[in-house]
Amino acid sequence: MPELYPEIEPYAVHRLAVGDGHELHVEECGTPNGLPVVFLHGGPGGGITPAYRRFFDPERYRVVLFDQRGCGQSTPFASVEHNTTWDLVADIERIREHLRIEQWLVFGGSWGSTLALVYAEEHPDRVRGLVLRGIFLLREWELDWLYQKGASRIFPDAWESFLAPIPAEERGDLRAAYARRLFGDDPGAAQAAAEAWSRWELATSYLIPRDDEESDEWLLAFARIESHYFMNGGFLDAEHQILARIDRIADIPMTIVQGRYDVVCPMESAWELHRKCPRSRLVVVPDAGHSSLEPGISAALVAATDAFAR
Repeated sequence: MPELYPEIEPYAVHRLAVGDGHELHVEECGTPNGLPVVFLHGGPGGGITPAYRRFFDPERYRVVLFDQRGCGQSTPFASVEHNTTWDLVADIERIREHLRIEQWLVFGGSWGSTLALVYAEEHPDRVRGLVLRGIFLLREWELDWLYQKGASRIFPDAWESFLAPIPAEERGDLRAAYARRLFGDDPGAAQAAAEAWSRWELATSYLIPRDDEESDEWLLAFARIESHYFMNGGFLDAEHQILARIDRIADIPMTIVQGRYDVVCPMESAWELHRKCPRSRLVVVPDAGHSSLEPGISAALVAATDAFAR
């Protein structure tokens, strides 16, 4: 299986104003005349890192990466104002038009897979193909699995830390309890909640858990933006919207990469998506969890982008 490509620096960096006070950080790397691909990061709220440039052959791809609203180097940082799925779909189109790209491959994992599917269903004529990882269809059971009861049975030790900021009487709806703290008037309580929320997701993202060092600012943005989206059902029109409209992208080639032991986004969603998309190819990595940077997941994603480039 192929490994990640070597580290690479952007050949162009853009600041793109998209309205409502938001300005996006956009990078281009690889070759300007290559096959265009847009990378959609996870979270929502995660932002991009240099490692994400390495899923693509720099001699074949024109790679476009950007920090979604409120994330990374986009401004205003950690803002949830005018920050919805539909704003992000419009942002992707603004980036495509700004860079004068007719069609592109869309690559996304976890929340990025959600956003990729919603974007493709809105603009199927702009999508040459989809490479998706860790499928998340933003249904209530998926949110409950991670933030109420489910993953807690597999990681009870990490779950105990997730519960710690919330009094027993509020634990019947943990997402709501966290939202009250993340958006409350007490900065100390907000930061403590952000750390517990984000650490829980990081702890469950790998087959073999590891310690990821993140700044307080990153933890707060990640937790606030995720909470904002998840308390609002991802701003979708209906809970099952993505699968209900899947016929819009039935003819688009799709590769789905899924870790067998993904606790953040269980494989059931990847399986359902695959069964409803006749042109999809499902690659199940037998010794991996959720993260795109686990060796088996990375190798499968690189193999998928290499195959599409050919």
